[in-house]
Amino acid sequence: MKSAEIREAFLSFFEEKGHTRVASSSLIPGNDPTLLFTNAGMNQFKDCFLGLEKRAYTRATTSQKCVRAGGKHNDLENVGYTARHHTFFEMLGNFSFGDYFKRDAIHYAWEFLTGDKWLKLPKDKLWVTVYASDDEAYDIWTQEVGIPHERMVRIGDNKGAPYASDNFWAMGDTGPCGPCTEIFFDHGADIWGGPPGSPEEDGDRYIEIWNNVFMQFNRTADGVMHPLPAPSVDTGMGLERISAVLQHVHSNYEIDLFQSLLKASAEAIGCANDDAPSLKVVADHIRSCSFLIADGVLPSNEGRGYVLRRIIRRACRHGNKLGAKGSFFHKIVAALVAEMGEAFPELKQQQAHIERVLKTEEEQFAKTLEQGLRILEQDLAGLSGSVIPGDVVFKLYDTYGFPMDLTGDIARERGLTLDEAGFEQEMDKQRELSRASSAFGMDYNALVKVDADTDFTGYVCTHGEGKVVALFKDGQAVEQLGEGEEGVLVLDRTPFYAESGGQVGDCGFVAAQGLRFDVRDTTKAGGAFLHHGVVDHGTLRVGAAVTAQVDATVRQATALNHSATHLLHAALRQVLGDHVQQKGSLVDSQRLRFDFSHFEAIKPEQLKALEDIVNAEIRKNSEVETEETDIDTAKAKGAMALFGEKYGDQVRVLTMGGDFSVELCGGTHVSRTGDIGLFKITSEGGVAAGVRRIEAVSGAAALAYLNGAEEQLKEAAGLVKGSRDNLLDKLSALLDRNRQLEKELEQLKAKAASAAGDDLASSAVDVKGVKVLAARLDLDGDALLALVDQLKNKLGRAVILLGGALEGKVTLVAGVTQDLTGQLKAGDLMKQAAAAVGGKGGGRPDMARGGGTDAAALDQALALAVPFVEQGL
Repeated sequence: MKSAEIREAFLSFFEEKGHTRVASSSLIPGNDPTLLFTNAGMNQFKDCFLGLEKRAYTRATTSQKCVRAGGKHNDLENVGYTARHHTFFEMLGNFSFGDYFKRDAIHYAWEFLTGDKWLKLPKDKLWVTVYASDDEAYDIWTQEVGIPHERMVRIGDNKGAPYASDNFWAMGDTGPCGPCTEIFFDHGADIWGGPPGSPEEDGDRYIEIWNNVFMQFNRTADGVMHPLPAPSVDTGMGLERISAVLQHVHSNYEIDLFQSLLKASAEAIGCANDDAPSLKVVADHIRSCSFLIADGVLPSNEGRGYVLRRIIRRACRHGNKLGAKGSFFHKIVAALVAEMGEAFPELKQQQAHIERVLKTEEEQFAKTLEQGLRILEQDLAGLSGSVIPGDVVFKLYDTYGFPMDLTGDIARERGLTLDEAGFEQEMDKQRELSRASSAFGMDYNALVKVDADTDFTGYVCTHGEGKVVALFKDGQAVEQLGEGEEGVLVLDRTPFYAESGGQVGDCGFVAAQGLRFDVRDTTKAGGAFLHHGVVDHGTLRVGAAVTAQVDATVRQATALNHSATHLLHAALRQVLGDHVQQKGSLVDSQRLRFDFSHFEAIKPEQLKALEDIVNAEIRKNSEVETEETDIDTAKAKGAMALFGEKYGDQVRVLTMGGDFSVELCGGTHVSRTGDIGLFKITSEGGVAAGVRRIEAVSGAAALAYLNGAEEQLKEAAGLVKGSRDNLLDKLSALLDRNRQLEKELEQLKAKAASAAGDDLASSAVDVKGVKVLAARLDLDGDALLALVDQLKNKLGRAVILLGGALEGKVTLVAGVTQDLTGQLKAGDLMKQAAAAVGGKGGGRPDMARGGGTDAAALDQALALAVPFVEQGL
């Protein structure tokens, strides 16, 4: 079976078993700060397992795209060198949220793997593991399924702590957890390796193909296991692994999914399509990079963007090792789209964008390599001994993306070696920081959990009646909050909008007789709306009837900016092209901020066009229409999903200006576009590679912005003794005069330097037949450089060191006449002199520049010139 057929068979099987087929979630986990990337099929259902979210179904099946290349789960360094490690993989999964449990999960897995209608794997090739104390699962396997005892393995706590086992799963240090049962396939005696639990279990003979996780406990911070009221099931099977089994190969890179990618990689690089690990790296990395970019990640120097950049550069490095010339990585995207675009249409839709991002990053990496080489040259010039220190190698790797093996190649050419142990120490420090920052540090039992959902009434009003269903203080449920106490209030119904989709949460107050609770922010926890605030006076109690009042002025100003954001998004796609995609947004009462994909600064005329288009839509004063529908119908209407939103089965479609803007959005908006009044862009700039940011204002804030600009214009006109009408002419004349004065100043400096040169030449001393001149002149670096050139011509055979101090900064310039550069180098002299003033410097053998911050040591630095010549001759 082909991989695509296996994927479809799995999903169809579980649909027949009453499971709802759910689309793969994004590789960027929604509202989950504990994860760098989606790394398992259960990630999108985490809130369901935690009891924070209820869905329309209790059984689900997915083919989830996953990345493991950073943070706690990182397979990056193993990719290409093992048969089964990948940065990107597909996890086939079936899930039960308090529905079926161990018996059905085990029988489903067995039926799909061995049934004649499905995969038809030979039963005698399958081994099974269970957690050591899970007698229930053991008995189901042996007594009901019929697995012989000799192919059953109990795995206990083999990781050094209670419940730390290959067969015990936990969401974190606290929260849902439970035993696992895994199914292994025996590839045969001709492959080295032993069964699970044996000393040879890391071999390739017995390969795990299915994992059933039985969530039946809740572990609290004291380590106690409490039975869950609704035990659940989370299972996973790697598509690449099961494809290898069914296609009778031992390496995932031999399956059909990878054959076309390996071929395309070899063609793009211009190398043989053989079994080279570097070729496997490239074929693997094109998948993770392309899917990450399609899901909104762009290369950067932090977070997810940094991991993406590392993966791209690793692919480029391995391509270079195979002989690639110039950019090649982006050329493989087309083959990936042909292979996986049917199952994941986002690849087709964003092919051009993915190729553009990869090509740009490849070109940037080529420049980075050049920069790294320059830095390495400087470090080697000052090296004492034959070993390049580990911290230098790490700095090149970590700061400049300079591969250690390339540093090693350069070192070997010069008869040097690397301090690999020191490099590894630095790497260990980085890994420790990475683990510390990416670990699950959240106590899931401390999360606010509310069984009841809040009914949101804020689309039609900003005030209403409600009942207090829960109160929390410091994360703990309480029965009441007293005067001055901060806490969280949950109502059965509320007009307060909870922060989501880039729009900030509402503020206002909740009141009753003798009571006022000031709401400072509103967020969500599952279906409950959390009102964060403080009791101004009175006592707030669970069960109390209250009146909720949103700050309508703030809400209206926020709505103006949110609606303007939708118009801006549509205008951007019209002016710049359909490649524009939202990469983030922030909407509050003061302004709007919109991040989007684009690879160059927006031209002034384009910014003007954007403003004109948005304001034209505002003047049309068209009705803003909203519609509740299912997700498929919404997408058929052309509705665009907004970054960061989490959509359920029913979605809200917002239409503005007919079909000018059609988007999925749960935010609050104006009734007619004319309500926005006015739109004005206040800034545009880059925030990451390929990502631009526009900030803008609307309504009264836009008018205030224009009034402020008018006042500044008047003030500027007054300063040049002009008016608004002739301000540009006045400024032009002023700039012309300034340029003329600067030119005259440079001429005067040149004359002064020439005169100084005549005087200085006579003060040079003779050292072994060489004229040595060291002097202090408080001029800028360019003037000193010109003077050194002049003095070299006057003195003939000479070494010159000039220095000056301006505004506390020391500038140094050294020169050596060409006939002496074989013995004396200006760069060497500069390193000594710059170090004396607390700085650095370097350059060519005949000319060098440097500087420092210790002006008091300048004379001491200049005094180094004579002994430098004496020792060098």
